Amino acid sequence: MSHSDKALELFYSGYNCSQSVFAAFCDITGLSLSAALRMSQGLGGGVGRLRQTCGAFTGAVLVISMLYGSDKPGNDAKKALYERVQALGADFKAKYGTFSCRELLGEEATDKPLPPQERTPEFYATRPCTKIIEYAAHILDEYINKNEAVD
Repeated sequence: MSHSDKALELFYSGYNCSQSVFAAFCDITGLSLSAALRMSQGLGGGVGRLRQTCGAFTGAVLVISMLYGSDKPGNDAKKALYERVQALGADFKAKYGTFSCRELLGEEATDKPLPPQERTPEFYATRPCTKIIEYAAHILDEYINKNEAVD
């Protein structure tokens, strides 16, 4: 099963966009499914359902961080990782024009975020999330295939 397929399977199982993308790559990150799902849960809905940065993109950033990030302090390590995230972000933004969950969903700004919606066939049919999740996992796979992981 491809990472895109795994991400969609997770999303259709009820996980949010960030969880779906991040957890789909457990085979590469070495995290348990449970740990990946817990770590990324708060990033769903555009970070805590605030409709800010797209969860599919934040899930991909978590994978990039796991594979190429450093546990050492210093600007060189940060700069190198930020460049990787920016490269992935350039592909995402070229496709969707924004990182904003709210804009991707076509929603108006609100001061009071709503609770998560029930996952129904209508929910899945009316949201762009499945295509965005699939694309985020796809460009992440392409990036990983072109770039070696670091220790």
